[in-house]
Amino acid sequence: MAKLVTIIGGSGFVGRYIAHRMASLGWRVRVACRHPHEAHFVRQYGVVGQVEPVFCNIRDDNSVRAVVAAADAVVNCVGILAEGGKQTFAALQQDGAARIARLSAEENVGRLVQISAIGADGDSSSEYARTKAAGERAVQEAFPGAVILRPSIIFGPEDEFFNRFATMSILSPFVPLVNGGVKFQPVYVDDVAKAAELALLGKAEPGIYELGGPDVNTFRELMSEMLSVIRRRRLVVSAPLWLGRIMGSGFDLLKTMSFGLIRGPLSRDQVENLSRDNVVGEGVKTFADLGIEPTATEAVLPDYLWRFRPSGQYAAIKESARNLR
Repeated sequence: MAKLVTIIGGSGFVGRYIAHRMASLGWRVRVACRHPHEAHFVRQYGVVGQVEPVFCNIRDDNSVRAVVAAADAVVNCVGILAEGGKQTFAALQQDGAARIARLSAEENVGRLVQISAIGADGDSSSEYARTKAAGERAVQEAFPGAVILRPSIIFGPEDEFFNRFATMSILSPFVPLVNGGVKFQPVYVDDVAKAAELALLGKAEPGIYELGGPDVNTFRELMSEMLSVIRRRRLVVSAPLWLGRIMGSGFDLLKTMSFGLIRGPLSRDQVENLSRDNVVGEGVKTFADLGIEPTATEAVLPDYLWRFRPSGQYAAIKESARNLR
């Protein structure tokens, strides 16, 4: 019988790419998520019955045990950038990760992959980063053979980074940033999925891997690249951190006073994340240790950001026609 992998958060941005890769290798794939009725698209990654979306609430032991039981391998892709209701950083990124690792060990799962993030730090001023670090510690304690992947900002067709700012550039004459000098090392989503695949196949040593693309750029430089790809001229305005903190705190207050009904474009915690460079550190395991050559943004962005160009899919035809004059 084909091996079974459970991908918790498998209908999300990174999870769906891992699901596709594992299905292509002939594995049975159990995509565990909160809304399986919205995840039927994952079925097309394999033959009938090979990829199955199922319900899972990682805040509940019984729910997690049910989806990791009988699995040969488990991947935890769950992570959030903003809290909402019971979906808090501590509940998901710390306690949820600990629960998945503990129950995977109890159910004798062979391999465990945890998707974390560069910047995970128990001493960070950001709760997002602190809970990521706490989750990593809990995973390593409960499942010493786990592979933990820490990607920088992830890009790809479904990303919430370039797509978000490209949408903003259509609606606004300027692109607002906080701390435009902060550095990122954008990593292609399928490269992260390939790293997870190697870990699931036992081709990666246990431990933490920091995953970054081939280039390091400032926030402002990435926005300039995005604007170049979508053929739009916009003023990139960078607010200093102190102003960003005030704005983030104001949006947090508005969210609290509206009982979560109104959410601003950024939170104080997100601003804190922007206070530190998000790049691969020194002396850590990287893509090189996995034999993966990371993909550059310039090779992928035009493939999915073309729809934000003034002429959309006809932009290339128009540019070619100009040369006929």
